[in-house]
Amino acid sequence: MITPRDRVGLVGANGTGKSTLMKVLGGMESLDYGTISTAKGITAGYLPQDGLTLSGRTVFAECMSVFSGLQAMEKEMEDLTARMSEIDHASAEYSQIADRYHQIQHEFQTRDGYALDAQVGSVLTGLGFGKDDWNRLTDEFSGGWQMRLALAKLLLQQPNLLLLDEPTNHLDLEARNWLEEYLVHYPNAFVLISHDRYFLDVTVNKIAEVWNKRIHVYTGNYDKYLTQKTQRNEQLVAAYKNQRDRIEQLEVFINRFRYTATKAKQVQSRIKELEKIERIEIPEEEKTIHFSFPQPKPSGRIVAEFSGVAKSYGEKTVFRDVSFMIERGDRIALVGVNGAGKSTLIKLLAEQEHLSGGEYRLGHNVQADYFAQDQYKELDPDARVLDDLGEISRVSTETELRSLLGCFLFSADDVFKKIGVLSGGERNRYALLKMLLHPANFLLLDEPTNHLDMRAKDVLLDALSDYTGTVVLVSHDRYFIDRLATRIFQVGDGKVEIFPGNYEDYLWRKQGGAAEMQERLAASSKSAPIPIAAPAIVSSDGDGKSKRLNPIKRKQIEDRVQELERKISHLESSIEGCELALQNFVSAEEIERQARELGKHKAELQNSMAEWEELGQALQA
Repeated sequence: MITPRDRVGLVGANGTGKSTLMKVLGGMESLDYGTISTAKGITAGYLPQDGLTLSGRTVFAECMSVFSGLQAMEKEMEDLTARMSEIDHASAEYSQIADRYHQIQHEFQTRDGYALDAQVGSVLTGLGFGKDDWNRLTDEFSGGWQMRLALAKLLLQQPNLLLLDEPTNHLDLEARNWLEEYLVHYPNAFVLISHDRYFLDVTVNKIAEVWNKRIHVYTGNYDKYLTQKTQRNEQLVAAYKNQRDRIEQLEVFINRFRYTATKAKQVQSRIKELEKIERIEIPEEEKTIHFSFPQPKPSGRIVAEFSGVAKSYGEKTVFRDVSFMIERGDRIALVGVNGAGKSTLIKLLAEQEHLSGGEYRLGHNVQADYFAQDQYKELDPDARVLDDLGEISRVSTETELRSLLGCFLFSADDVFKKIGVLSGGERNRYALLKMLLHPANFLLLDEPTNHLDMRAKDVLLDALSDYTGTVVLVSHDRYFIDRLATRIFQVGDGKVEIFPGNYEDYLWRKQGGAAEMQERLAASSKSAPIPIAAPAIVSSDGDGKSKRLNPIKRKQIEDRVQELERKISHLESSIEGCELALQNFVSAEEIERQARELGKHKAELQNSMAEWEELGQALQA
């Protein structure tokens, strides 16, 4: 049952029927048996994964078309105004027209008709359409942008039941973050399918899992669903064992005294009890996939270096005077709006594109390997999947090869298919598996998580977490970047800005977290704000002459300051979570545990702030 304010995340492995269920809810598919009941006046809006194409109107006009009823009201109001200006104000006809005008105007105002342009502009901007795009024909946009436009129209319609099948597939991180915020404040119910764990955690309050041809509903977000599912399975196993014990007791008694006349009544009673027992079934366990990919040979400390790099295509400048250094072990995520140059940067690093200016140097013993969004084009279409993998893999048996393929969702007869008949997503998954079997020590991955469900993403995430080489990746999966990245490169406006930490740290800095902390510290110490990274740090000797601080020591202090900033941010979030949890009584033991945890976090925060202040003052001195 879906209630008017439900936010439901539909989860399950690929092929379990999530999209089919969405189509049933949207009225595009019928049921073989059973019924679906809908409240009167309910409207459903469905966004498929892809395949929608719009044409014939400008972007802005296409979005405005969802308000055809309001536009008709506005036209009628204009007509009524014109008629009222032409007839006698004292006439009965004028009174009737005026009444109609006020009636329509009230409804128009109630439905926010005067803010239609602002609504459309807000949604288009949020989904990444610049003002220059608003008057372009929809025919000019690619498939991904067409899907964004279809999503914009649905959001503007605000149906009672919004059905979104992988809505983040065609969105960059900025647009994904905007959609996340929009759905948090969406006034009606929605059901969405997503393989982005963070997106589900933030937007939904209920999880419906499609598994084993059934639906299991859990209250809470994705993180709570994982906990509840584990507890549910443990309870099911315990109940199954208890039931088996009781059944065995009954069967032993029945078999022992079946032919004993004095026990006949008791035997019959136990036979009836046995017949009434509704047998608990334990479904087959989902296989937990663990796979260790081979490690590459180590490279030198400096893996790659850009010095004054420029890149342009004709008159369009993508980069100008970009300089940075990538060191061994870095895990760098490239972020920025679509079209900012992320894929271009990764192609420059892979030497798939030529520089327009500047210099690019690869370090000692560096072996780069590039995974493109269309990597599947490099595969042999006539080879069978199992045979092709067997030629490059060190494992020899078919069972081991099948296990490898199973990690990336190739099972049963799929392994005997020719690569040419696989879908684009399946071929990309297979290309990723081939790369990771013999990884180079410098991996350049452009959208590696596309077409992977959560289990496959977890396999890839575990593999890359254990990987000892260097990684640069483009991904729109917030959870994936948060777990993996050690540095964020923000690409845009012809430059690359570098932020330490993962995506959460990056957002904290972008939203003014570092500046706010400096102000707080400055207020508490009644001193000027402390620069996080001073460009030139000097100290004085006894003669009053300036001398430069040991640069290695300075770098160590700066690194420690940045580490403390991240720790303080996490501690503040943990304290806020503990304080919220204390507001909900569960049990005395749980309250006591949470209070202890809160005290521990506050003590750690106080110590970290003291150390941060001390190091900051050392840098300032």
